[in-house]
Amino acid sequence: MAEKPKKDEAHAQFAKLQRADDARTAAAEYEAAAAATRAKTERLRALRLARDAAAPPPAAPKRKAKTKDKSIGLSDWLDDQAKEGRRR
Repeated sequence: MAEKPKKDEAHAQFAKLQRADDARTAAAEYEAAAAATRAKTERLRALRLARDAAAPPPAAPKRKAKTKDKSIGLSDWLDDQAKEGRRR
């Protein structure tokens, strides 16, 4: 009967070691993916900066001259409405 608890303890230790190994493997994969992402970002940033340096700066948009506001007064609007047959 003493053999079964030893066997269970051995299984528990093995499972604990395997989980620790899985954690190390997952951490290494995560770090590798993060390093690859950083390298890709740096490469793309360098390409973008080189492209922007080679291209001429964009022209500023031309502004339109302000026109006088053609709004009408309330009394004029009401007169127009009355001419169109609407009630006041």
